Amino acid sequence: MSDLQTMQSPPMGTFDKDGNYTPRQVVERDLTQPFAEAIGNTMVELKEGQLVTGSVVRITRDEVLVEIGYKTEGVILSRELSIRNDVDPNEIVKLGEKIETLVLTLEDKEGRLLLSKKRAQYERAWGDIEKVKAADGTVEGLVIEVVKGGLIVDIGLRGFLPASLVELRRVRDLAPYIGQRITAKILELDRNRNNVVLSRRTLLEQNQRGARDEFLTNLKVGEVRKGRISSVVAFGAFVDLGGMDGLIHVSELSWKHVDNPTAVVNIGDEVTVKVLEVDMEREVLGERRHCYLQKKAQK
Repeated sequence: MSDLQTMQSPPMGTFDKDGNYTPRQVVERDLTQPFAEAIGNTMVELKEGQLVTGSVVRITRDEVLVEIGYKTEGVILSRELSIRNDVDPNEIVKLGEKIETLVLTLEDKEGRLLLSKKRAQYERAWGDIEKVKAADGTVEGLVIEVVKGGLIVDIGLRGFLPASLVELRRVRDLAPYIGQRITAKILELDRNRNNVVLSRRTLLEQNQRGARDEFLTNLKVGEVRKGRISSVVAFGAFVDLGGMDGLIHVSELSWKHVDNPTAVVNIGDEVTVKVLEVDMEREVLGERRHCYLQKKAQK
């Protein structure tokens, strides 16, 4: 046998200029054992529901062909490529790319071996997400759809993020979130019902709580701060001190008696306040508008 014959042949077939795949023919120099035995050893044994890895050998608008070492190439229909709807297969996979798939059926009515990339990803995602939930961790994904009541987030499977849990306050227009990557906590998880409920608000509240604790720790009684009135209620007004609201009780709004807080302050007013008390338990501040004390002193 010549040196040329002993050279190893390429492990895969070839693509023409149009992207069509031609499998490489097995030749005699490839064999180190009887032909029938060699063919049998190269064939993988498959069963429905099995996860298999293969190489993408052809991409069309309607399907993707995958070489997995079986007697025939596997077919992934476009709807089985991704949990997203109406996707371009070329955006999901590339020629020659190694991908993991799940065997749907060994032979459909047209004799095709049907695979699913979407369901393989789904199986992997459930295992990962269950671990994240057990560890009280977070998941990150792309917002792919606005549905009634919230958003659908691609986290390997379709996670539902209710509108009331997107931000600290309910968001009316969810459209701007499409295409954004977000991080969220897993609120509910039910594999039997294929149900994953996410909460971004829970994560925001945790982050805000940490910032609030740090803010309150550094806040000192007697300190003078500037803020803006964020809300007015019957018993006083709340002041935004820069991410943290403090309470001015109605009795501390003015040196004069006040029946209606709106007679003294309105939402959006900038005020200067003095810290009277820091309550770490209720996270509420008792404050007095310092400007009135100064005005009284000037008389």
